[in-house]
Amino acid sequence: MVVSHRVVLRFPHQLVDQPIVYRLARDFNLEFNILKASIVPKEQGFVLMELTGEEEDYEKGTRFLGELGVEVQPISQDVVRNESRCTHCGACVALCPTGALHVEGPSRQIAFDSAKCIACELCILACPPRAMEVRF
Repeated sequence: MVVSHRVVLRFPHQLVDQPIVYRLARDFNLEFNILKASIVPKEQGFVLMELTGEEEDYEKGTRFLGELGVEVQPISQDVVRNESRCTHCGACVALCPTGALHVEGPSRQIAFDSAKCIACELCILACPPRAMEVRF
């Protein structure tokens, strides 16, 4: 079964000059789409990417990354809502393409389902009190 996951890869400083993404494509048959990256020599780096391939290849590829010391986490862990800032105005809801931000029933409070989040960052631009944050 083909799977597609948006993940954040965090590289220790000693690995930033290694062809790790190339190895994911060559050795594990994974397609990748780099969405955002920050890689600086002698510093920790990160790559926000979408990985697509057979589920077994994806599992093997992420295991390979872990063995190298590359931290792999779902993208949704890096998008958070600062509850103390949120005024539940709903400006973010109309722009959220996945429904990760939605209005809860009778309370009319804005709920955030991080599992649905794809880190498009549209909510960050729309939020007047700046309650939505990305922590890459």
